[in-house]
Amino acid sequence: MSHFLQKLLPRSLRSEKKTVTPKKLPAAQYQALTALKCRIWYNRYGGYCLPEASLHRTAPRKILRGEAYEPETIEFMRAHCHGGDVVHAGTYFGDFLPALSQACDSNCLVWAFEPNRENYRCAQITTLINALNNVQLQNAGLGDAPATLHMRTRDSQGVSLGGKSHLVVAGEFNANTDEEVRIVTIDSVVGDERPVSIIQLDVEDHEKAALSGALQTISRCLPIIILEVRKGSDLLQSEWFDRTIISLGYRQTATLHGNTVFEYHGES
Repeated sequence: MSHFLQKLLPRSLRSEKKTVTPKKLPAAQYQALTALKCRIWYNRYGGYCLPEASLHRTAPRKILRGEAYEPETIEFMRAHCHGGDVVHAGTYFGDFLPALSQACDSNCLVWAFEPNRENYRCAQITTLINALNNVQLQNAGLGDAPATLHMRTRDSQGVSLGGKSHLVVAGEFNANTDEEVRIVTIDSVVGDERPVSIIQLDVEDHEKAALSGALQTISRCLPIIILEVRKGSDLLQSEWFDRTIISLGYRQTATLHGNTVFEYHGES
């Protein structure tokens, strides 16, 4: 910096043999801020904006250690995403986005959906940090029809649920723990012309509704389907899943972390 510019700065900010450290805000003043509270961290795929309220959750803790969350799932998707777009929900703070964006073909997109507002804002920053120009990120959840629903984003003590945020049924709305969210369908967002190679859903017990809103895309593209289904759910053994997905020619081919992978093997 020139001597002239140095003189324009306040003495406390001049670089002459001095390193300036910002003063820490008092806790009460910090908590009162409406600004997004987050941390920026990195692993081998890129940089991430971690929501501070979710730092106790598994995925942010992995990133803070310089690791990837669900690395086997990420690498499987990277290896199989060629030739079409990727549908990825819920996106959380974007922990899959850099890896998927890098692996996609140059003319393909990552369609990312995150209904939780705080997580969505962090995912936006993750895309900016990494300049992910092929990511189409929406502040929305997935369903079988466009709607406005409520999502539980905090527990009764006000602690963020992070990636475990989930939709609540009508009549259970709590203003202290829930927020209004927009619901869209995969079919309406992706349209009827884009090729799709993978649909990956981690939507906290709303897989059936999300798949119902993607049936045109599934029938047209026959993408790999990756589902993280809650332990105890009978969705994958249900008559609906057999009639709607398996009957198209899908077979279970792998289990990755908590995800079940289905691939098209021809009509039965």
